[in-house]
Amino acid sequence: MTAPGPADQAAGWFAECYGTSPEGVWHAPGRVNLIGEHTDYNEGFVLPFALRQGVRAAASRLGDGLLELRSRQAPDAPATVPLGSLAPGSVTGWAAYPAGAAWALARAGLSVGGTSIAIDADLERGAALSSSAALECATALALTELHGLSVPRPDLATIARRAENEFAGIPTGIMDQSASLLCRAGYALLLDCRSGDRDDVPFDLPGAGLVLLVVDTRVRHALSDGRYAERRRDCEEAARALGVRALRDVTDDPAAVDRIADPVLRRRARHVVTENRRVLATVGLLRAGDIAGCGPLLSASHASLRDDFEISWPEADAAVDAAVAGGALGARMTGGGFGGSIIALVPERNAPDVRARVREAFAGRRWPVPGFLEALPSDGARRLR
Repeated sequence: MTAPGPADQAAGWFAECYGTSPEGVWHAPGRVNLIGEHTDYNEGFVLPFALRQGVRAAASRLGDGLLELRSRQAPDAPATVPLGSLAPGSVTGWAAYPAGAAWALARAGLSVGGTSIAIDADLERGAALSSSAALECATALALTELHGLSVPRPDLATIARRAENEFAGIPTGIMDQSASLLCRAGYALLLDCRSGDRDDVPFDLPGAGLVLLVVDTRVRHALSDGRYAERRRDCEEAARALGVRALRDVTDDPAAVDRIADPVLRRRARHVVTENRRVLATVGLLRAGDIAGCGPLLSASHASLRDDFEISWPEADAAVDAAVAGGALGARMTGGGFGGSIIALVPERNAPDVRARVREAFAGRRWPVPGFLEALPSDGARRLR
C-alpha cells in the first residue's frame, strides 16, 4: 500500500478538524536563501530558492463570514474569527499569519468569504527556512483560488508580505514571500528588491556533484523579539548618514561606508554593501556553471554576518567551522539571525564527513543533536488537489 502523500495528509487533517473533505489543498514551500542576508529591506539583491518542504493549506468555503483556522502543528491553539473584525493585534500566535493573509487581501480590495482552513507542514518552525511566509502564501493562494480571485503572483507576494509586516508585526522584506510564490525547480531566484525585477539563475546541484546541506542548530529564533527590527533601524540610520535612500545606493562604492562616523552603523552598512556585491558575484559564477566557486563567497558572507552585522550565534559559528573542516567548500548562517540554520556547500563524497564533524562539534559542547536536510531547488506554491 502506498503511503499517503502530503496532500492526502492535509486533507485527512481537514476531515479530522471539520468532519468533511476539503475543496482543495494548496502547498507553499519554505526557502533557503543561498546568499543575500538583510539586503532585502535595504532595497538590494537576494538569491533564494524554494524547498520541497513547506506548508499545506486544506480549505473549503463557508457561508457565515468566519475564518476557521486549525493547525496540526499547534492543535491546542485553534482560532475562529469573523473576517469583518480582522485588524492588526486581533489574532496572535501562529494564527496571526493566515489571518493576516485574509486581512491583507481585504486591504487590497480582494475580500474573500468565510473559509475553513486546516494547516499541515513538514517545515520546522524557527529554523530560518521561512515557515511564516510559507504559511501566509499557502493561505493567500487557497483563499484567492477558492473564491475565484485572479491575482498575479508578484502581487500576491506583496499582499503576503503586508500580512507579515502590518498584521503580524514583523518588519521583513519581500524575499521570503517572493521565493515561496515565484521560484522554479532547478533555479535560484535573483530578486532586485528595489525594482522587483527577477531572474531565474541555474542552480543544478546534482549535475555539479554537490549537495547544499542545511544544518538546523536547534536554536530557535523569533523575529518579533526586537533584534531584527533593531538591525533594520541601524541600516536606515546608516543610509541617512550617507545621504542616500537605502544602502543599496552605495553597492558600487564600498569605500563610502568609511564616511560613517558611528562604528556600529559603519559595520552594519559594510555588511549590506559587501553582501550585495557577493550576491552579484555568486550569480556570475552560477551563470558560468561554477557552483563550486561560490563556496568562498558563502564563508565570507558568514564572517560578515558574524562580525559586522553581529547576528550569528555560537552554534552557527561552530557548525560553519566544523562543516568546512569536514570538506565543505563554504558555509554560512542563513535567515534573520540569532538562531535557526546554517547552509554548507559540500561535494557529495564529503557529505557524510561534514555531518559527522558537525555532530561531533555539538556533542563535544553538549548541545542538542543538530538536524540535517539536503536542500534541492524546487517549484514554488501551487495547488496539489
